Amino acid sequence: MSSTAPAPAASGLDRYFGISRRGSSVAQEVRGGLVTFFTMAYIIALNPLIIGTTADVNGNLISGLPAADPANIPPTIAMVAAATALVAALMSALMGVVGRFPIAIAAGLGLNAMLAYVVAPQVTWAQAMGLIVWEGVIILVLVLTGFREAVFRAVPRALRTGIAVGIGLFITLVGLADAGVVRQGSGTPVTLGVGGNLLGWPIAVFVTGLLLLIVLYVRRVRGAMLITIVSMTIVSIILESVLQIGGNNQGENPVGWMLNVPALTGQAFSLPDLSLIGRVDLFGAFTAGPQVTIAMLMTVFALLLADFFDTMGTVVAVGAEGDLLDADGNPERTREILVVDSVAAIAGGLGSASSNTSYIESAAGVGEGARTGLASVVTGLAFLLSLFLSPLVRMVPSEAAAPALVFVGFLMLSQVVHVDWTDPEEGIPAFVTMVIMPFSYSITAGIGAGFILHVLIKVVRGKAKEVHPLLWIVAVAFVLYFAQGLIGAAMA
Repeated sequence: MSSTAPAPAASGLDRYFGISRRGSSVAQEVRGGLVTFFTMAYIIALNPLIIGTTADVNGNLISGLPAADPANIPPTIAMVAAATALVAALMSALMGVVGRFPIAIAAGLGLNAMLAYVVAPQVTWAQAMGLIVWEGVIILVLVLTGFREAVFRAVPRALRTGIAVGIGLFITLVGLADAGVVRQGSGTPVTLGVGGNLLGWPIAVFVTGLLLLIVLYVRRVRGAMLITIVSMTIVSIILESVLQIGGNNQGENPVGWMLNVPALTGQAFSLPDLSLIGRVDLFGAFTAGPQVTIAMLMTVFALLLADFFDTMGTVVAVGAEGDLLDADGNPERTREILVVDSVAAIAGGLGSASSNTSYIESAAGVGEGARTGLASVVTGLAFLLSLFLSPLVRMVPSEAAAPALVFVGFLMLSQVVHVDWTDPEEGIPAFVTMVIMPFSYSITAGIGAGFILHVLIKVVRGKAKEVHPLLWIVAVAFVLYFAQGLIGAAMA
């Protein structure tokens, strides 16, 4: 936070969000909220491609239309996009007003993939969304009983630092992958660009944007991230209109745009189709036979752990980046933040948009200066506008937004000095947490490995009594989480 005394609150808005108290301003919050939106707006296009194109156990899309007919996919994608944007808008704004914390919310990546490729093939889409609702209800109960908050506060400070730094590395990898700078290689887990080379105009846009952001940051220009995203989007639109680069198309056009093609297609304004809202079957997934019921219970458990700890990691990382944590590493209004995140999971199920959760991309907005919930309200309003202006939102290519994500990784990495690397009780769990997150592409896996090692090392060194009782419970839960494959194979 600012080292100077904060200016006196000038208005009710200022007092409610604590804008001056946190050394911010309305303009700063607006910029931060918009940067967060632009770095996560890809979910409006990506979520429909994941849950809007996959058939359920009856061979139907989430719209209820037969998946066998390709003509049914475009209207289904439009319906999912509308539901995705609406739920993200409402939950981000709710986080801002109730949690008063600069974190935005949308459909969780990884959670939606699990829903589409693991759950839906065994049940109907309505039943799959019912499982998401139950997952959210369980987490909400854990929050209201104080369990989730207690676990949050029981995590040692060094492990919290490991989580924050690991997420910094994770978000850097996300940015590099979204820009096509890092891809799956032939014979190697990852490779640079196209066959080891930085080829194509989209990658050039990313590199130029990153250099521009670095120059603006070093020159201490306000709004550096927002300026970079907007300017690179304009450059991208010009390049696409002149060169007709096209999309990547799952690797068929390796020099194409990775996620969004920066071109305006159709009308800029359109009315959203919200007919997916409320298509939920809360009990059907548990009446499809014993084997399916057990599988669905394990799925709810996996969703629960992923959502539970992804949020914890995100709150710690974003709070640390913005200097918004107290001496114990906890944010103000921890319970309110966790309640809203739990409600977001329920809302995602009821809205047929998959489980909604806190987004680590919010760190980009914090890096731009966001310090209060007003930024999340701005992000929510931007998602609301995207309901009607989706063609314009899709014009922002991932290559224009990715420089902000990569640069935030640099900002978050600075916290690594807060771990005592000479003490294995601190250093080893923190290290494993940091490296597992990006290398497994899973925040939950990194946190789980860190928790288990924290408990194990304490036991080996004869300090089992120093382990918080809740961490024993969490460590056992994560052992079960990692053993899901073995458990599933044994029950098959």
